[in-house]
Amino acid sequence: MMKPTFLSLVSFVVIGVMSTTTTTQGFTVAPLRTSTKTLSTSTSTTMLRTLTTTQMSNNNNNNNNENDESGDKDAEAQRMQSKAEELREQIRKMEEELGESRPRNYEIPPPPPVQEEPQEDDDTMSLRNKRILVVGANGRLGSMVCRYLLRNHPEVQEIVAAVHYVGENSSTSRGYGRLSYEVGAEDGVGTIGAAWSSAEYRVATFQYSDEMKDYNLQNLRLVEVELLDPVQCMTITEGVDSVIWCATDFNGNKPRAVSGLNVAFLFRAVADPTKGRVEVEGLRNMLGALKQNKQNRQWQGVSSSSSSNQDTASDNESNNNRKKGHPIEFVHVSTTPEAYKDFETPFGTFNGLKREGDQMVKEEFPSLSHTTLQFGKFEDNFVEESLDIRLTDPDTDTEQDPLEKSRRKINRRDAARAAAEALTNEELVDKTVQVWTQLR
Repeated sequence: MMKPTFLSLVSFVVIGVMSTTTTTQGFTVAPLRTSTKTLSTSTSTTMLRTLTTTQMSNNNNNNNNENDESGDKDAEAQRMQSKAEELREQIRKMEEELGESRPRNYEIPPPPPVQEEPQEDDDTMSLRNKRILVVGANGRLGSMVCRYLLRNHPEVQEIVAAVHYVGENSSTSRGYGRLSYEVGAEDGVGTIGAAWSSAEYRVATFQYSDEMKDYNLQNLRLVEVELLDPVQCMTITEGVDSVIWCATDFNGNKPRAVSGLNVAFLFRAVADPTKGRVEVEGLRNMLGALKQNKQNRQWQGVSSSSSSNQDTASDNESNNNRKKGHPIEFVHVSTTPEAYKDFETPFGTFNGLKREGDQMVKEEFPSLSHTTLQFGKFEDNFVEESLDIRLTDPDTDTEQDPLEKSRRKINRRDAARAAAEALTNEELVDKTVQVWTQLR
């Protein structure tokens, strides 16, 4: 029997090693299928060389790839450094050319200056963020006051238009017609029902349009009120800073129930004569409500020792420490004694009722800052608008002739302007003045 040689043993070892799966980095050697015969020495040597060469080739490729990536990064960094150095060099040259003097390029216009919003002095009267109540807003003068405030004082927080309410679904109550016309609510796209339609459909409706954007109707709120009901007056004056009183039971110097055959007003006067008059009892209700709500705001969160001292303390505090910059709290629209002839009513004469109201504002509610505007006779046809407003102190008026005073007239639009601007006129605080524009 032949003894195994050294080469035969080596071949056997190689065959055993290659019979298993050999995995290198990125290369897999499948197991070799061999026969039972012994491989020759030359074949084994060739296979070992092939395996060794393949593994070395893979390792070299991996190393080359890593070297290439590293080289690319280095090259990119060098390019960026070179670019930065070029920019620095350009900046140095530009600075050397400019030197110390650097003239401006006047061909490029400077940016417009920033216009800062004017800061109002705290002591200056202002309507900014104030809530103004206009009583009698559905009347001719009251509706014009609302229009003037909305279009000329957009800084107000809110205009509360109080419409005098007379009876539910009363066909004779004036409603919102005149007010909606004056403030421009009817300037939008409108529709109107046929005249022969039922009352439900015989109405006009208007939708907002771009032409109305400057009307500031978003600042307008409408409320209905019976001025002879003190509870309703308390409700509508909550949160109100100032009141412009334009309400009246008279058309000129005659009661509306008589001048316009207004059945609703006439029925109210006959059925409940003790309820009072707008010129006096209604005015007192509004002044009392404004005062009470003002006290509630002042005393909110503050405990008082006794309710009897509250009114006195509030009056003293209001007289001595009225808010700086706060508008006049009550503007009372009245008439001059010579504007209209006197007219007798069951409740008193026309001029007697007017003077009683003027005296009430001045004496019964001293805690409220106020002004009374005694207008000359309203004349919209023969007196022009936008005339200079003349203010006369009735106590120092040099004109003594009643006939001459009766010639003082004013257009209602100018009267509305005077009433609105009186809110911020410091010279009118706690004063009574006569207002007119033209002698006619």
